[in-house]
Amino acid sequence: MMERHTAMQILRQIEAGELTAEAAMTKLRLQPFEDLGYAKVDHHRALRQGIAEVIYGAGKTPEQIDGIVDAMRQQGQETILITRMSAGAAELVAQRHPLVYYPMGHVGIVGVLPDADGVGPVVICTGGTSDMEVAEEAALTAEALGNHVTRLYDVGVAGIHRLLCHADVLLGARVVVVIAGMEGALASVVGGLVDCPVIAVPTSVGYGASFGGMAALLSMLNSCASGVSVVNIDNGFGAGYLASMINHL
Repeated sequence: MMERHTAMQILRQIEAGELTAEAAMTKLRLQPFEDLGYAKVDHHRALRQGIAEVIYGAGKTPEQIDGIVDAMRQQGQETILITRMSAGAAELVAQRHPLVYYPMGHVGIVGVLPDADGVGPVVICTGGTSDMEVAEEAALTAEALGNHVTRLYDVGVAGIHRLLCHADVLLGARVVVVIAGMEGALASVVGGLVDCPVIAVPTSVGYGASFGGMAALLSMLNSCASGVSVVNIDNGFGAGYLASMINHL
């Protein structure tokens, strides 16, 4: 975290008239992190970006995740989002922290979910049931960041009537996150129906020629519908994060 002498130096400069309040805020926003040896925990990310640091669980040991959570809670962070978290890591962290683990999305949330304070609802829809793992990562991310989320699962183009019967929900959305594998056509369909931003997430679901999500990615990038943006393959977290940013503008 920011050392006391650094903070005191900034305060002395303000007191002496050598530093404006605006310049001091810039310094404070860029300074503090806590060095755990294996991680540098960015305690002031919420001050800089409006959203606190999120823990990416893949590649970290359960003990490392536990240590990062401990550091964040000591600094007063009330809701901690952990993505790509294994069940084993969740079991260890839950022994010391109030963790709820969601196995479908491989997401852990320490603390309580905040009240929804976004402008409107975030709608998350999937092409098929097989896309739900990515969808839950997106949905839980958005909920952890203070959004009301509506889930529309298994509404892909192979049975388009399953989507159209929810037209009222789609038209009332502030942001729609569309998650689909195979040929990824659902994003273009939704993009042609709604008047809000659409965030498309290609998934690695599909047979051989889907190339692990590349086919859906290219389809979504080439969407003829306006207002469709695309995140990386299987990146539910990125979609849920971006949806929250849009919904809080």
